[in-house]
Amino acid sequence: DRPSPPARGERRTGQHAGPRRGRHRQPVHPRDRRRGRAGRRHRLGGGRPVLRHGPALRSRSVGAPAGRGPARTAAPRVRRVHQGRPHPGAGPLGHRRRSRPWLRRFPPPTAGAGTSAPAGVRRSIEESLRRLGLDRIDIVYLHDPDDHMEQALEQAYPELERLRAEGAVGAIGAGMNHAGPLARFVRETDIDAVLLAGRYTLLDQSGFAGLLPLAAERGVGVVVGGVLNSGVLADPRPGATFDYAPARPDLLARALDIRAVCERHGVPLRAAALHFPLGSPAVTSVLTGARSAAEVRDAAALLGRPVPDALWAELRERGLLPAGVPTPREAG
Repeated sequence: DRPSPPARGERRTGQHAGPRRGRHRQPVHPRDRRRGRAGRRHRLGGGRPVLRHGPALRSRSVGAPAGRGPARTAAPRVRRVHQGRPHPGAGPLGHRRRSRPWLRRFPPPTAGAGTSAPAGVRRSIEESLRRLGLDRIDIVYLHDPDDHMEQALEQAYPELERLRAEGAVGAIGAGMNHAGPLARFVRETDIDAVLLAGRYTLLDQSGFAGLLPLAAERGVGVVVGGVLNSGVLADPRPGATFDYAPARPDLLARALDIRAVCERHGVPLRAAALHFPLGSPAVTSVLTGARSAAEVRDAAALLGRPVPDALWAELRERGLLPAGVPTPREAG
């Protein structure tokens, strides 16, 4: 015979002791017992764990370098899927802090993989392909090689050129904050693109003369980053930053003058700042540094907003733009 249920207020005993959820009780995790907490290991109906693993990307072939054997297959990446309430040991997104088995599938980069030596460059690309689950990277940038130019030009770039010939890399670029070293890449190599950060903006055109005409002549694309100069062209006010440091008074005053001209023409300063670099025929794109989907939508809306020719003309008349710098008006 089935035992009768306990009367109201009567304490349960045996295996049915404690709170129940449907047919499945919630056992106390041993770690919680040791720590003296009343936290429970949350489970869904049917006893399934809160966190489970599932494949996130398919395995894809990664081409092996010439002379190094057949192509290998990248291991499938794994992601954690959060279901239900987080485990008591979980972080803010429900991920367990202590147990991350998917990280064991991808060990840390090999020592020396980030160096400019040819073997280190190739190893870095191969490890990136494995982690990305891809067999080709569209564009690879040499990042800030200012202090190692000879090594970058004589060792790193030739290896990237070989990887481009093998098809593992689609295009080669170099990214820096200074135009001079980038111009050297354009003159001495068959590079595809350069990324100039902060030196061709509405406030600072110091990178124009030495790089952009040369890049246009050689057919090298220029990507302009830092178009808001880290903040002063987004909101020029006391304490605003230029190149991640407090803006000098003269730069802040110049930014305020530019904003005043923009306001007279009904254009947000940020819109003018995003449009300005595209006046050069060498510039193929601008980087906005968006941190969220909302900022991406905002940047797209600003780029879609027309800027009247009179705005650029007034900036030039007031000496806020040099005479030789092209504007979107002149680019058509």
